[in-house]
Amino acid sequence: MSTYFNPKRWRVLVTVLLMVVVAFGAWKLGVDAGRRQGQASDTGASPIATASSAPPAVVDPSRWGIPQGEEATRRHIRDGLKAGDVDPATGRRILNYHDPMVPGKNFDAPGKSPFMDMMLVPRYAGGPGAEGSDSASIAVSPRMQQNLGMRTALVEQGRLDAEVVAVGNIAWNERDQTVVSSRAMGFVEKLHVRATFDRVARGAPLLDVYVPDWVAAQEDYLALARVSAEGLDALREAALQRMRQSGMSDAQVASVVQGRRLQPRFTLHAPQSGLLTELQVREGATVTPGMPLLRIQGTARVWAEADVPESQSSGLQAGLAVSVTSPALPGQVFEGHLQAWLPAVDPATRTLKARLELDNAGGRLVPGMLVQMRLARPSLEERLLVPSDAVIRTGRRSVVMLAEEGGRFRPVEVQVGQEVGDQAEITAGLQLGQRVVRSGQFLIDSEASLRGLEARLNPETTPASPSPAAPPATTHRTEATITEMKGETLTLDHPPIASLQWPAMVMGFQLPPGGSLPRDLKVGERVRVEFRLQDGDVPQITRLERVPAGEPR
Repeated sequence: MSTYFNPKRWRVLVTVLLMVVVAFGAWKLGVDAGRRQGQASDTGASPIATASSAPPAVVDPSRWGIPQGEEATRRHIRDGLKAGDVDPATGRRILNYHDPMVPGKNFDAPGKSPFMDMMLVPRYAGGPGAEGSDSASIAVSPRMQQNLGMRTALVEQGRLDAEVVAVGNIAWNERDQTVVSSRAMGFVEKLHVRATFDRVARGAPLLDVYVPDWVAAQEDYLALARVSAEGLDALREAALQRMRQSGMSDAQVASVVQGRRLQPRFTLHAPQSGLLTELQVREGATVTPGMPLLRIQGTARVWAEADVPESQSSGLQAGLAVSVTSPALPGQVFEGHLQAWLPAVDPATRTLKARLELDNAGGRLVPGMLVQMRLARPSLEERLLVPSDAVIRTGRRSVVMLAEEGGRFRPVEVQVGQEVGDQAEITAGLQLGQRVVRSGQFLIDSEASLRGLEARLNPETTPASPSPAAPPATTHRTEATITEMKGETLTLDHPPIASLQWPAMVMGFQLPPGGSLPRDLKVGERVRVEFRLQDGDVPQITRLERVPAGEPR
C-alpha cells in the first residue's frame, strides 16, 4: 500500500507547531521576568522598587473645595478613619466633620449629611505653615474663591463728595407778600380786582374807598386855604396834620393840596406785583381801621420745604447751592440755595425740615408741587474709602474681611464714617493699599464666627450682668419647587438666594411651627417661602404659600 504525500497539509501542520512554540516561549519569558522583579524588590536592589516604596506626597486640605472634601470623607469611611485620627493623605489630625451649608453642627464620624444631599466635609487641625498655623485668619482655596464668586476691592483715598437727595413741596415765600389793610373807617365803592389768584402788576388799581373822616378833614383844610388873611398859617398846618392823622397817606395829602379840590373817594394801588391770594371785601362793604382787605403774594422767588434725615444734615450749611426738579415740569432745573434749617425734628421720621429759596422765573413753581432736591456737600479732606457692600454690620460693630497673601482672609473691625452712594468712609481699622472682600465675605464671616476669630478682634471684659435679649432673626424669602415631603422636613429646590449669597441647590427646610401648610400640597408644586436660619439645624420656614398656577417664574 503506497503512502500519499500532501504538501499543503504539511505546511499547515508546521505553521501551527511554530505558533505553539512562540507562545510558550513568551509565557516562559514573562514568568522569569516576574520572578526576577520580586527578588529585586525583596533585596531593595531595584531603583524602580525603591521609588515606588517612597511615602505619598502630603496634600494641603486648605486648598480643597467641597467636592474634594466629600471625596476625603468617602476615603475615611473606606479606611475606617474618624475624628481624632491622623489622615495619612494630609498628615493632619481630623478635628470633626461638618456640613458647609449648615454651620455650627459638627460630627465625630464621617458620613452623609443629615441636612443636605451631600457628604460631610472633614475639618483638620492646623500644622506649621498650614491653615491652622495662623489662628487669626482663614485660608480659602482659589477653586473655592471662584465657586463663591469672591471679589476684592482696593482701599483707596479720595474725597467723599456727598449729595443729599430729598423730596419736598413748594410753598409761598412769606417774605415776599404784602397785606393791604384799611387805615380808617369807610366804605368800599368799587373793586378793580374780582377774584383770588388774579395776577396784578405793581401800581395797578385795587379798589375805591369812601372815608367820611377824610372828607371832613379835607373840607377844613380847603376852607382855610381859600382865605388869604394873615395869621392863618398855623391853622393851615394844623389842618394838614389832621388829614395825616385821619389815615391819609402823604401822597393823598399832596394830591389834595396841589389840586385844591375835595376828593371824596380814593383808589388804593398794588404795592407790588404778584398774585391776589386773598380778597376779604366786596363792593359796598364797610371797613374799619386795621381790617385786612387783600393779600398780594410775589412769585419771583418761592420756598421749598424738604425733610432731610438728621444723620445726613451735618455739613449742610445755610447758603449751600441746591438744584430742584419736578415731575410736573420735566426737563427743567431750578436753582436756589439753602436758606435755613427750621428748629424742629419730626420724632416719627427723625428728619429735619430744610427751607430752600428758589428762583421762579415765569412763575412755573406753585405751592404744593412735588419737587426733588439735590444738595451738594463737597468734602474738603481726603479719606480712606471702600465699597459699602464690603462692610458687614453686626449691630454691635462693623467688620470687613481683609484679603492677605496666600489666599488668606482675616476679619478686621473698622469704624465707618459717612456713606455716599456705594462708597463708605473708613475712619479707623484699615490702611491705604489693602484689599477687602466685597463679594462672598458673609460665608467667610460665618466660618470666622465658628472658629471664634471675631471674638479676638477687640477683647472686652464681659460684665456679670445678663446680656440683653438678642434681636429677632432675619428672615429671607425665595420661590422653590417641592421635591420631597418627609416628616417635619420639606425638601425644596430653590434658585440662588441673593440675601444669603447662596447658589441654587436642593436642601431641607423645617416645617413652620404647628406644621401649618396649604391644603393638598404635593411634590412638584411651586411655593413661596419665608424662612430664618437656625444655629446648628436646617432653616426654619416661618411662612409658606402656593405660587398661583400660570404665574411666570
